[in-house]
Amino acid sequence: MTKKIGDVILDVNNISLRFGGVKALTDISFNVREHEIRAIIGPNGAGKSSMLNCINGVYQPQQGAITFRGQTFKHMNSRQVAEMGIARTFQNLALFKGMSVIDNIMTGRNLRIKSNLFSQAFRNPFGVGSAEKEEVKHREFVEHIIDFLEIQAYRKTPVGQLPYGLQKRVDLGRALAMEPQVLLLDEPMAGMNVEEKQDMCRFVLDVNDEFGTTIVLIEHDMGVVMDISDRVVVLDYGKKIGDGTPDEVRNNEDVISAYLGTSH
Repeated sequence: MTKKIGDVILDVNNISLRFGGVKALTDISFNVREHEIRAIIGPNGAGKSSMLNCINGVYQPQQGAITFRGQTFKHMNSRQVAEMGIARTFQNLALFKGMSVIDNIMTGRNLRIKSNLFSQAFRNPFGVGSAEKEEVKHREFVEHIIDFLEIQAYRKTPVGQLPYGLQKRVDLGRALAMEPQVLLLDEPMAGMNVEEKQDMCRFVLDVNDEFGTTIVLIEHDMGVVMDISDRVVVLDYGKKIGDGTPDEVRNNEDVISAYLGTSH
């Protein structure tokens, strides 16, 4: 069955980012279509993570704007972007190592919790109040994610005790708990062995297929990128040098000389 790619959901327009005199990104434009897997590739220092940081509000670019579902934003913080429906995983895991798997993933539900702190603090001792009902509903959603990611056996295990590949899965689960429309994955396969990479590839494809989540990913493994991406944008020294399908990018002379030709 052919995957149905929708209209543009995320539009990056002429983004430039500087740190003092250093240009991290120069006039970058590309778009992301609904339900697609969109890869951003390039050598180390090409500006890939800086681009993700602009999209999810960590960095504020000096030039350009980003439009998400028709709403243009130039200066939004990470929480505002998350509330709009954009979630993010990180290359360097930012998990709570002493907390269990289920509690880590539950932190991804924070934006969805409607009951206020007062109702949570003063729970009804004689029955089930709104805060309790809401928590049960959120925990059910998190349990579904745990089942989906096949980490049921580790639900109560402190994350710091898990192998790296499973910690990456928990990080993905926490992002999924936000029910994002667009999921930004920063090197989801970095540091993994072959088997762990295969598992993570399968989960990324399943998230895209079963949840209908649009995915933007940075990844160094060219085999992975070419296998799972619908379209690829290529950065080099903060500039865009290629954009298209995996085949188009694979045959792009600028990309071959700047990246593909030097990585193997």
